[in-house]
Amino acid sequence: MKTVVISLGGSEIIPENVNSKYLKEFKKIILRNLKNYKIVVVCGGGSLARTYIHAIESVGGNIYHQSLAGINATRANARFLSYFFGFDPEWGIPHKIRILKKYLRKRNLVICGGLAYKSNQTSDSTAATIAFKFNAQFINLTNVKGLYDKDPKKFKNAKFVPKISWENFDKIVKKIKFKPGQHFVLDQEASKIIMKNKIQTYIMMNLKELETFFHGKNFIGTTIGE
Repeated sequence: MKTVVISLGGSEIIPENVNSKYLKEFKKIILRNLKNYKIVVVCGGGSLARTYIHAIESVGGNIYHQSLAGINATRANARFLSYFFGFDPEWGIPHKIRILKKYLRKRNLVICGGLAYKSNQTSDSTAATIAFKFNAQFINLTNVKGLYDKDPKKFKNAKFVPKISWENFDKIVKKIKFKPGQHFVLDQEASKIIMKNKIQTYIMMNLKELETFFHGKNFIGTTIGE
């Protein structure tokens, strides 16, 4: 059975308020496909993480404390999502790879947030690391349909990039300075991980495209690979 790791952007879970409509559809798609896939969902922090990070920054808190606050926001979102899926509250949320591995042996769906703290990483790096450990395909579900040559929210002439090599993607992401809670399709460390380990990576927005991916058909999004 194939394993798929999904980095679920925090902005999809809680842009400002909980995105219940989106999550209901996400839940249906995931449950429909568990007979064919083992799935790990790694939750981002979204507005909850940014609220925590900005508050700590406002009192002069260091990057380490900001990052820890962000990680705990991802874990809070993961705990919430596990309840949303109807998980037994006693199951808990794995904070380490070995615990995640143990959970995945017992069931086909595991939900988590950030794992152990590492500098200059977001939940994307966690998802990329898990994808490497489990020899899995990696999907990043975010609030843009994929990679653009520049920010589509700022530039109307931004061009969509349907396919890019690991090396060329890494060149782009290296130009961006890391900060906790940053908002880009994939963080810098995740880019290094997928490039080093040749992990096929897919960036997409619409849940319809996620369903299409699970059915083995062409989807609208960006593929990062060879």
